[in-house]
Amino acid sequence: MRKIDQLFAEYAESHQNHTNKTIHWICVPLIFWSILGFISLIPAPHFFVRYFGAISIVSLIAIFLVSVFYFRLSWRIALMMIVLMFLLEHLVYFVNAQFEHRSWIVFVAVFILSWIGQFYGHKIEGKKPSFLKDLQFLLIGPVWLLHFILKKIGIKY
Repeated sequence: MRKIDQLFAEYAESHQNHTNKTIHWICVPLIFWSILGFISLIPAPHFFVRYFGAISIVSLIAIFLVSVFYFRLSWRIALMMIVLMFLLEHLVYFVNAQFEHRSWIVFVAVFILSWIGQFYGHKIEGKKPSFLKDLQFLLIGPVWLLHFILKKIGIKY
């Protein structure tokens, strides 16, 4: 069995309840987005890309490092996550542009509320979150959701 399939199987053990899964479909992307938002606030040079917005060098480094982790699991998943991360970065830029020096409040609120939702889902499930066992599951959550989409449309990951 491939490593990615092993990780998905292990992650799925604590994500069987329908309500917990639904909560994860909402909260995991929001947590991922809010973390990208926090990273964007680290003082660093920014690159402006026409029709996209600005992205910081720190955000690019973070996307690169996360992508290396994903490439080690599946090149298809990694490429799709790179696209998704840049789309999320565009939304981060929009929030940063709209709220200027107060955008951190949006990221904190989304982060905290999403984690409350996650822990509530696991309370319903009756099982601890996977990342408490192994921190790499913090990066597996988003691709675990993506793999369901890929399966549904018939793309091998």
